[in-house]
Amino acid sequence: MVAPTVKLNNGREMPIVGFGLWKVDNATCADTVYNAIKSGYRLFDGACDYGNETESGQGVKRAIDEGLVKREDLFIVSKLWNSFHDKEQVAPICKKQLADWGVDYFDLYIIHFPIALKYVDPKTRYPPGFFYEDDKLAFSKTSLAETYSAMEELYELGLIKSLGISNYNGALMLDLFRYAKQVPQTLQIEHHPYLTQEGLVGICKEHDVAVTAYSSFGPASFVELNMQKAKDTPLLFDHEVIKTISEKHSKTPAQVLLRWSTQRGIAVIPKSNNQNRLAQNLDVCSFDLSEDELKKISALDQNMRFNNPVNYGINIPIFA
Repeated sequence: MVAPTVKLNNGREMPIVGFGLWKVDNATCADTVYNAIKSGYRLFDGACDYGNETESGQGVKRAIDEGLVKREDLFIVSKLWNSFHDKEQVAPICKKQLADWGVDYFDLYIIHFPIALKYVDPKTRYPPGFFYEDDKLAFSKTSLAETYSAMEELYELGLIKSLGISNYNGALMLDLFRYAKQVPQTLQIEHHPYLTQEGLVGICKEHDVAVTAYSSFGPASFVELNMQKAKDTPLLFDHEVIKTISEKHSKTPAQVLLRWSTQRGIAVIPKSNNQNRLAQNLDVCSFDLSEDELKKISALDQNMRFNNPVNYGINIPIFA
């Protein structure tokens, strides 16, 4: 089984279900990517900050070498980290990440956060994380418009086939539309029934920008990180609304949560190390929820955000 696609505003097709590489262990990452390709996954969502791009590329190479897929069958996503926003650093770090993956181009390259931090040489520390040195933050003076312009140059050079942003709010999106020569193809945001961000999704639909949801299962991803806010929040898997709908459709709660997004045209990037769940997560377009069920799930919204720097003790309140 291979996921259906959504057409981006540049005409390219992006799978509506992909595999997210955040928190995938280095020791098992190559095998995980390889097995996901065998299961039918074609989109892989990576990032400098995940620290596993080399291993991800090894999994891709193995699958290609064995004839499971061709490079053009895959949709490889990576992200520009905060420490490389300075215009002169964008192309060099993109080329390093391409080399780590072992590919000539990214299908989609995304500004990870609307945060410009002081440059850290990859020879000093890679991935650099949020802090400059001595657990202290140091910011760059580069504007988001300058960084975006450098991303557009990558697009023109063919190093990236589509460009995107992540963790932008409505005001930043509206500002971006003023200075962008190339409207972004995608916006990636935290999106789940506890954080529906309907206004932001609406802005994207109005401007033909595809939306990709991360952390589709809400607090579950962050309980693993020992985040107190997540531990204090009822799991969506156990919520009566989700359980009732999943039982009605003979699907897992995870499948219902993913279908709530994909049925509304929002792409998803779940991950799993379990082969059965890999297949289940990919099979989230073969059934439909009723309009009433969609509304009941959306009504769970609490504007509850987990992936916020301040929740990790990092004093950058970008969602204030």
